Amino acid sequence: MTTYPVYGRIDGPVVIIGFGSIGRGTLPLIERHFDFDAKKLVVIDPDAGSHTFLSQRKIRHEQVALTPENYREVLGGLFAEGQGFCVNLSVDTSSLDIMKFCREIGVLYIDTVVEPWAGFYFETQNNAERTNYALRQKVRDEKAANPGGTTAVSCCGANPGMVSWFVKEALLTLARDTGRDVAAPDSREGWAELMQELGVKGVHIAERDTQARRQPRPRNVFVNTWSVEGFIAEGFQPAELGWGTHETWFPENGYSHDSGCQAGIWLDRPGAITRVHTWCPTPGPQFGFLVTHNEAISISDYYTVGDPAAPDFRPTCHYAYHPSDDAVLSLHEMFGSGRQQQKHHILTEDEIVEGIDELGVLLYGHEKNALWFGSRLSNDEAKELAPYQNATGLQVTSAVLAGMVWALENPQAGIVESDEMDHARCLEVQRPYLGPVEAHYTDWTPLQDRWEHFPEDIDETDPWQFRNVLAS
Repeated sequence: MTTYPVYGRIDGPVVIIGFGSIGRGTLPLIERHFDFDAKKLVVIDPDAGSHTFLSQRKIRHEQVALTPENYREVLGGLFAEGQGFCVNLSVDTSSLDIMKFCREIGVLYIDTVVEPWAGFYFETQNNAERTNYALRQKVRDEKAANPGGTTAVSCCGANPGMVSWFVKEALLTLARDTGRDVAAPDSREGWAELMQELGVKGVHIAERDTQARRQPRPRNVFVNTWSVEGFIAEGFQPAELGWGTHETWFPENGYSHDSGCQAGIWLDRPGAITRVHTWCPTPGPQFGFLVTHNEAISISDYYTVGDPAAPDFRPTCHYAYHPSDDAVLSLHEMFGSGRQQQKHHILTEDEIVEGIDELGVLLYGHEKNALWFGSRLSNDEAKELAPYQNATGLQVTSAVLAGMVWALENPQAGIVESDEMDHARCLEVQRPYLGPVEAHYTDWTPLQDRWEHFPEDIDETDPWQFRNVLAS
């Protein structure tokens, strides 16, 4: 039998909110790596389908949906002792409200996204208010208003989360490979100055998911390798990106923000139908979708040098996501028909017959052109490493594990994002679950692989302008 490291003791209840694919995959990692009272493990999920799985394992299941009216009562009853760990892996629950309540009662907290209450994504009319910039800023405002106190880790999955740790590892790799004798900085300012010194203009969160099953995707079914509801929600939000100081062009449908960190802009177009040019090791050049994510803003914000309103340096940063082929077809069907599919399906580890989830960061514009650094985890490897999840899920759940370990070791750190955590410690915990973690240099730029028969409005003086990255 494999012996797994136990990273610490969790006193009090362990409450998992949400038991979809990520909740189910996180459960065995919590059971492996923490010492806690199994009788105090609770799953909150309104879906009756989870009951059999949980009851067979003698895990308490609270079959209820958390709402603005009941979350304090439900969680307050479970955390009556005033200690424990709240692991929020749900949709349609306010991360900020639950985070604030947990800190109020002294309970550690972690989530993978700044999630709003049900209805926000599709009932909010103002697109600026529907952005991740706006959602994130509310959490940052809470951090500023109430510094310190019980640790709450915000946005700590694969991305956002793990990719922020990859950025730091990539910077150290680039520094070594360009002949610089650089120790890991010990402050945000130090990391930002290192990125500036290395000449990095920006970062793509560059992902290619090639996981596939034998059965063709049925019509009128949205198929994905992770939460369908989560992907649809973020796909319908406006495309967003951190906006760098090297940019000389501004998109006609682009908007900046009047308040907050000033690190990002948004486009008046859904992210899931906005394409960008990017690069990953397996396919090489590819299209990705400019889906909004918290890390696009947090990374640009974290690596800002100087006055945020008029910075000396800031990198451009955005997600460039090529999901599984089934998910791409599902998106085309959904946006083409103008309605969501009624049936959702997440590919399980047992039905996937091939493929990997290649998720990393592409740092570009420096003297070595571009560096991709990330995880190339296959479904076969994921099945050997942990149960109940495919490669995509394990990249997320192992980051949740790392974030929980960091929170236990730093219980009075206040509200933190992944960029602000000890990336080396987090990757030390997570790396056994990531398969090959590799660095790849490439001479590709967005000016390459264009169709000469159809001239585009591009800037040939600087290949790494967002003007060239955005697909026409």
